[in-house]
Amino acid sequence: MKVVIIEDEKPAARRLSRMLNDIGLHPIAMLHTVSEAIDWFLNNEHPDLIFLDIQLADGLSFEIFDEVEIQSAIIFTTAYDQYALKAFKLNSIDYLLKPIDNEDLEVAVKKFKDLNNPTQNLDLGILKSLISTQENDYKKRFTVKVGQHLKMLKVAEIECFYSAHKATNIFTEDKRNYLIDDTLEVLETKLNPTQFFRVNRKFIVNIIAIKDIISYSNSRLKLYLNNFNEEEIIVSRERVKDFKLWIG
Repeated sequence: MKVVIIEDEKPAARRLSRMLNDIGLHPIAMLHTVSEAIDWFLNNEHPDLIFLDIQLADGLSFEIFDEVEIQSAIIFTTAYDQYALKAFKLNSIDYLLKPIDNEDLEVAVKKFKDLNNPTQNLDLGILKSLISTQENDYKKRFTVKVGQHLKMLKVAEIECFYSAHKATNIFTEDKRNYLIDDTLEVLETKLNPTQFFRVNRKFIVNIIAIKDIISYSNSRLKLYLNNFNEEEIIVSRERVKDFKLWIG
């Protein structure tokens, strides 16, 4: 059986691949972006089964279906909870709520194998509407003051938020700092929790900006971001368990 994983969080993709290997399935491809997936499906034979994340780094995975007529069954892997799950259930073989559990994975794969005709017609309108509603609850951009000018920053450009000298800062992928009025406590309620995580009292980090994670003293973790190097970012001991669940 041919299986493909579409997941933008590479640690999560590798973990799912290992879990599938353990039950005798060996993914033929791991795709991480909408554009990469479109290119792959246009140039390769479609697999029997796709494990599909919803939110990819360059957009919603539904955009793949706008460009390619997928001939595969789909199992969603999603961080969206309760009220979204019914729609995922109706529009796929099954769904797996992150962090993925071994038993749930086996049940979903067995369900796929047991079906005589496992391909399905996705009602993308319902799913897009559902995701759009939930995504709209979170900030898409921040407006900061630069001299006499106002500058808009997309959340995807932000590597982290951090507090220093009783102020809150935004650090962006182009290595610039900006002051904002919100506290980290307020930001936690405005940011998408699948994308941002508060690792300690001083830092909220963007998952796509994490370059490396290493073990640190006292059962903590040390993070390296793509560009931020102004000070150490340590995942506090009491947040390590939730952080590991967050990254999948």
